[in-house]
Amino acid sequence: MSQSPQTILVTGGAGFIGSALVRHLIAETPHAVVNVDKLTYAGNLASLAGAAADPRHHFVQADIADAEAMRRLFAAHAPDAVLHLAAESHVDRSIDGPASFVETNIVGTYTLLEEALRYWRALPEERKARFRFVHVSTDEVYGSLGREGFFTEETPYDPSSPYSSSKAAADHLARAWHRTYGLPVLVTNCSNNYGPYQFPEKLLPVVILKGLAGEPIPVYGKGENVRDWLYVEDHVRALLTVLAKGQAGETYNVGGHNEHTNLDVVRRVCALLDEMAPVAHPHADLITFVADRPGHDLRYAIDASKIERELGWTPDETFESGLRRTVRWYLDHQDWCEHVLSGRYRMERLGIGG
Repeated sequence: MSQSPQTILVTGGAGFIGSALVRHLIAETPHAVVNVDKLTYAGNLASLAGAAADPRHHFVQADIADAEAMRRLFAAHAPDAVLHLAAESHVDRSIDGPASFVETNIVGTYTLLEEALRYWRALPEERKARFRFVHVSTDEVYGSLGREGFFTEETPYDPSSPYSSSKAAADHLARAWHRTYGLPVLVTNCSNNYGPYQFPEKLLPVVILKGLAGEPIPVYGKGENVRDWLYVEDHVRALLTVLAKGQAGETYNVGGHNEHTNLDVVRRVCALLDEMAPVAHPHADLITFVADRPGHDLRYAIDASKIERELGWTPDETFESGLRRTVRWYLDHQDWCEHVLSGRYRMERLGIGG
């Protein structure tokens, strides 16, 4: 992607990964950012520190499933590219209430693709040739791995949860709009993201905040489920690398080369809390095993060799360095945590099913 100033439309730009992307674009590039977010429970303008007030940042509160709103957005801001991150993303919530996942992840993606296609078709040829639509997805669409092997871009889809099923459907739509209509779409599938500003329903912030409060730290099942952990700022760099160098119609897997069981991750966080916020007893004493999530995939692991080989991206953070940065950030920003938790969600257990 050219470093000459462009206008980038980011959907979900007040969420965890989206806000990291917006902050990076404003701090590290000359581009203007049109940030569209519905501001559901997980979207928060407080996550845009340092970017929100910049004159190159334009925030629009809108639903990507609202075709008229999206049409106005494209007409008013004339973006050079779309980075589509808006999604309902928490597996446990999808078990309790799948309808919003279907509406946002499937209907919303369809609506955005339709309006992007309408806009793209009307562009002058030079701008049309440069336009890109990057659809950001997850490794969960591939289902569960055994103890060995890796997900590649050719791995068949086998989603297990309402969340991953909705993202799989969105991926198929994105690819179909490229193959059928020629819209220059690229798809990325990433492993588990972690880092600052992650809403406290995901594993790492839950462990950190429960540990600080001296409350039981829940671990599903025996904690044997394995995930490949990707620091959010590494993911942001990967997305911009795909936008700049990726081939339209291609898929790129993005992983952190950091496979760990959930129990190992929780113990590592507890050890960091012992070091950074010591109390009378080890934080690991708070670990409490709870009933497993229905349909809980055993293992995810990404083969990221394609994006490394073809586009030159590799992660900068090790899991040790990224985890330390993450724990330190939550310790230093408990005011942000309290602010985003001031609504209905108080870190209670979700996704039990039944």
